[in-house]
Amino acid sequence: MLTILRTFFGYLVRPQLYPELLRKIYKNIFDRGSAFKGKKEAENWCAKMAISQKEAILKITNSHFSLSTEFPKVLEEAKKMELNCPVKMGGAGAMDLIYGICEHTQAKNVLETGVAYGWSSLAALLSLQKREGILYSSDMPYLDRNNDKFVGCVVPDSLRKYWKLFRFADKESLPKIFTQQSHFDVAHYDSDKSYKGRIWAYKIIWNKISPKGFFISDDIGDNSAFIDWVQENKLNAVIVEFEKKYIGIVQKI
Repeated sequence: MLTILRTFFGYLVRPQLYPELLRKIYKNIFDRGSAFKGKKEAENWCAKMAISQKEAILKITNSHFSLSTEFPKVLEEAKKMELNCPVKMGGAGAMDLIYGICEHTQAKNVLETGVAYGWSSLAALLSLQKREGILYSSDMPYLDRNNDKFVGCVVPDSLRKYWKLFRFADKESLPKIFTQQSHFDVAHYDSDKSYKGRIWAYKIIWNKISPKGFFISDDIGDNSAFIDWVQENKLNAVIVEFEKKYIGIVQKI
């Protein structure tokens, strides 16, 4: 109950998030099953196709990438920032994969949804800095934890000039981002995990991916949104198993 009250108060003091509050109320009353629609089917499908992060990087880029080898001091400092952060958020994802795909495409414009500590942001920015590219991020705060000022805390100041952070739900952030940049070399989705939220976002983000660009989605075993989207659009996907979860990757041909 305390968490619910903190979340509700968090919305009340942030008028820019009122549209998302109304969507959350509707979802919790009328659409509570959306988050796990087709979960068993998704998990079985992913398990049959999954390869490791290392195998996926080699398959996609025909090369090897390791942030711990290339940027050991940056990662060491980032880990200290996470440990010193008073708010606990989501952990690091498949950072080598994100970095490797950004390097492979020589990305100049990258889109991501979901930031938390900023580990995925850091992976993309370490590549983008080489070409003075820009990372556009959409992030919905953890309202029950009041984490606003800690979002992206692992990203060092030296990389922040290549980063534009939009602090809204995706349905507000993405249209704002698209007024500044219309096409992206790489997009990484890690925000609204509901079935309907994914289907909505996948479609509009995919339309903004440049030819030969890549779309990456985390946690695709949660429901069948990724499978349905891939099959409906006849897309070829690479599935990665990472820390007992699944990541989907699609290249735009």
